[in-house]
Amino acid sequence: MKTKLFAIAKITRVSGLKGEVGVRPLIRQFDDYVAKPLFIGFDESLATDVKLEKVTGENKKRRFLFREFKTRDDAESMIGQLLFASISDKDPINLISPDLLGATVVSDSGEIIGELSDMMSLPNNDIYVISRGKKEILIPVVPEIVRGVDIKMGLVTISPMDGLVD
Repeated sequence: MKTKLFAIAKITRVSGLKGEVGVRPLIRQFDDYVAKPLFIGFDESLATDVKLEKVTGENKKRRFLFREFKTRDDAESMIGQLLFASISDKDPINLISPDLLGATVVSDSGEIIGELSDMMSLPNNDIYVISRGKKEILIPVVPEIVRGVDIKMGLVTISPMDGLVD
């Protein structure tokens, strides 16, 4: 199974003198992916692996210390870089991959619904914004509706409930 990198957070600030940094999560599922192998870089093609040594604080005040970065100067060099998690092609996080923007959305019966123009992250679930002519349709990204995504083919298959796309 092929693995790839997915941006889960951005390093935003230095905290203290021992190399700790603050991060801004980019996805709602951030906590689920911090335990996976992590990489840091401005781009996934330039990312290098890092080991998370310690997490302190709570919620938005959390601070991360990576084994490879022990000083304030080291930490300052990370500001602006992205934190990536290693994921597989079958990982559910692919449902909100930015690579899906522009994908064709079809129903499981083959009807073309529209084009995936945007995604929103709400407290309970993510939302696809589908452009259908001059109309926008909001589709919740839940397993009961989103049946599959094919990033390479640019295709999202959904099983719409009555009234969802009308």
